[in-house]
Amino acid sequence: MTVERARAAALDYFTAQEARSFDRFLNAIDSAVKVEALWRVSYPMDELQGRSLLKDRFWRPLLHSFPDFERQDDIVLAGEFRESVWVASTGHFIGTFERDWLGIPANRQAIHIRYGEILKIEDDKIASGHLILDIVGVARQAGFDLVPRGLGAELLTPAPMTHDGARHAKAPDAETLKSLRLVEAMIAGLMQFDRKTLSSMGQERFWHPNMMWYGPSGIGTTRGLKGFQSYHQQPFLDFIPDRVGGNHVARIGDGNYVASGGWPSINATSSGAPWISTPLPAGRRVTMRVMDFWRREGDLLKENWVFIDIPDVFRQFGIDVFAPLRRGAK
Repeated sequence: MTVERARAAALDYFTAQEARSFDRFLNAIDSAVKVEALWRVSYPMDELQGRSLLKDRFWRPLLHSFPDFERQDDIVLAGEFRESVWVASTGHFIGTFERDWLGIPANRQAIHIRYGEILKIEDDKIASGHLILDIVGVARQAGFDLVPRGLGAELLTPAPMTHDGARHAKAPDAETLKSLRLVEAMIAGLMQFDRKTLSSMGQERFWHPNMMWYGPSGIGTTRGLKGFQSYHQQPFLDFIPDRVGGNHVARIGDGNYVASGGWPSINATSSGAPWISTPLPAGRRVTMRVMDFWRREGDLLKENWVFIDIPDVFRQFGIDVFAPLRRGAK
């Protein structure tokens, strides 16, 4: 299975998601996805074993709620990881919110559903998939706050500044290797945190002065290393100072782009510090489903698109972020 064949198979699947006919799209899933494929989707979907569950528990309800659904890919990259071939993508699902979804009341207005997706491709078909959706952001667009607002800016996450993210052809190997090495060095720096000062990680070595960090709704978007540290990294590390990462299902590079994700990719212990303005008890073991996409510019990282399954994190503390919707609260 070559990387280019995997990319072509994934692009066929993505293109089918623009179909106006439900039946046509669901038939396309039969052609693109293996019968036994395991899908891991944001809470409350979680693990969906097999193509039938993928259609019945994810796609049918989604298409029912957003009948004019379309997919907009901002980044698509393909590569090899641990002797398997993977395709990663991020962008937005777009549609009119006509009927309630996941208990979120429909507002009959245009909605953007931000997503990060990593697919394993075997024999020209999708063998497994990981999909993190910014469900908190969907609810917020509909007028409901599932979690408090974060410190960063809440905005529609843009495509790459260079408008070259949706790759349809193989990039030079040297550029791919340079990007992967930079991301791996940056992550190694993150693991040097001494639990006292952010400077112990030496992150200024890896990031462009005008970097953009596009976090999930509830955390928000930041600009520059100081903005990233103030609005996300410091509160995050106050909350889980012993966090350990690296348990990735895949980490692939393609030219000046890199993607990685895990289920979970972070293991930690809560400190008792609040996170997303929410008091949470200390001493609780915490895992996080996380997905990242990076764009390298020259020798530094310029943009970072980040996904965290926030409702799943709160679930681990006994907090059901969907409960107020069931009670009719706004």
